[in-house]
Amino acid sequence: MKKWLFILGVDISKLTLDIHCAELNTHIKIVNSTEGFKVFKKWVKEFKIDLANSIIVMEYTGGYEYKLIQFCESLSIAYTRIPGLAIKKSLGITRGKNDKVDAKRIATYADEKIKTITPDKPLNKRIFQLKELLSFRKRLVRTNAGLKSSLKERIYMYEVTGKDTIRKITEDNIKRNEADIKKLDLAMLELLKDDESMLKNYTIITSLKGIGPINALMTIVYTENFTSFSNPRTYAVYVGVIPFDHSSGTSVRGRKRVSQIANKELKQELNQAARTAIQWDKELAAYAARKLESKLYPVVLNNVKFKLILRMFSLVKRGELFVENYKNVA
Repeated sequence: MKKWLFILGVDISKLTLDIHCAELNTHIKIVNSTEGFKVFKKWVKEFKIDLANSIIVMEYTGGYEYKLIQFCESLSIAYTRIPGLAIKKSLGITRGKNDKVDAKRIATYADEKIKTITPDKPLNKRIFQLKELLSFRKRLVRTNAGLKSSLKERIYMYEVTGKDTIRKITEDNIKRNEADIKKLDLAMLELLKDDESMLKNYTIITSLKGIGPINALMTIVYTENFTSFSNPRTYAVYVGVIPFDHSSGTSVRGRKRVSQIANKELKQELNQAARTAIQWDKELAAYAARKLESKLYPVVLNNVKFKLILRMFSLVKRGELFVENYKNVA
């Protein structure tokens, strides 16, 4: 484990970066751009901060951190991204909030957890591009769902005809969005074709019944092509399908429950995958039927989601397509 001489906590916003050095207890605010990074390099030189022996710690922000990541990689500066909730939970009771204080809190968190913090791997540009395309696709799908609902309601309430202007505009927007969604799907497949490893893993996990193209792409993106999670259980915890004990002393004896601290977008996508798998996969159908004898359907659905995660990781590790060999011995 490398010992870092300097820990730089960074609070990131769309326009600015607040940077705090834990060891020197000093702070700087810069613009989140190339010009800002020039100022940062002067600040580092002024305070004699050795970037070769420093680590930059930042929160996941959903995209605003990528300029800083590209800057770090261009100069081979070690960096790591930490979930904001992990930092918040570690601080206990706090009062007040501003960017300067937040940067200091991030640096303090990193200083306390330094033994468990490891630098992130270099950013995979195709993973980032896929994530952007998936995010925009999701926005279009949601927009279309709203437009379809509004159109259905309008037709029901007003008995409008094809000559209705609002109906015509709404229908045109729906068709345009559907065409754009198809373009996005093609663009994502082209990105996969440019990366042999991603294409191979995509082909493997889509061989599973229930795992469709979008579910497979999201899995590849959020696991960074099965490199950012060491095992399927860790990923299952991240998705929110692993139940934890809910008990304390003699007074609290609750049933096990999944944590609400999870990636709910991935979990929602796996819901439909699990339903489809139960319908078309004989082994999982039999498994679900046995579980339903003593458990509620949402619990069983959760169990099936975990099964799918286990299968995906296992198949990718072996580099094999899924082959159904279920035999009903009942």
